[in-house]
Amino acid sequence: MSIVFGKISHGLVTVSLLTALAGCNSSSPAGGLAPTAQAETPAVVQAYCPQVVLREQTAIRQEYARGGQDDPQKLVYQASLADATRQCTANETTMTINVVVQGRLVDGPVGAPGRVTLPILVEVVDGDNTIYSQKVAYPVDLPAGGTQFIFQKADVQIPNAQGGASRFTRVRVGFDNGAPGKKPARRS
Repeated sequence: MSIVFGKISHGLVTVSLLTALAGCNSSSPAGGLAPTAQAETPAVVQAYCPQVVLREQTAIRQEYARGGQDDPQKLVYQASLADATRQCTANETTMTINVVVQGRLVDGPVGAPGRVTLPILVEVVDGDNTIYSQKVAYPVDLPAGGTQFIFQKADVQIPNAQGGASRFTRVRVGFDNGAPGKKPARRS
């Protein structure tokens, strides 16, 4: 029995060794190993990319049924923003910021499943100066009970300085909780 085991194990070692040697072989025209040092690497932006901050006052939005402002029993939905990140690319004159924010939407006691359009405000401020501002009407499908969503604004563009944006520059994201506008007049 030990002779049979010895022949089998010797055969396995031989097959393993041949397999390992075959793995080192290459059909590359360079004659061996594929070139790795010459592979192109994408350009890296080595500049300051402004942080994204969620404003505490506007990170939550509550929508109430008509006449039920601040009455928890008349809440239609509540939306909140939780985490945010960004990615920046730049050329000589412009920095483009891709802003991504995670949020949650839940229905209230008088809410119903359906599409909700959230007014999300994206601003870039440098100190006290607003250098970019855009309100986005962001649609979210609300199933019974609630859902999570990902908001992305990939085209936030600001002027680029050497070394990137100022260290005082911030991207602020929140809901546009401004006073409701007047309803358009009916045409007769």
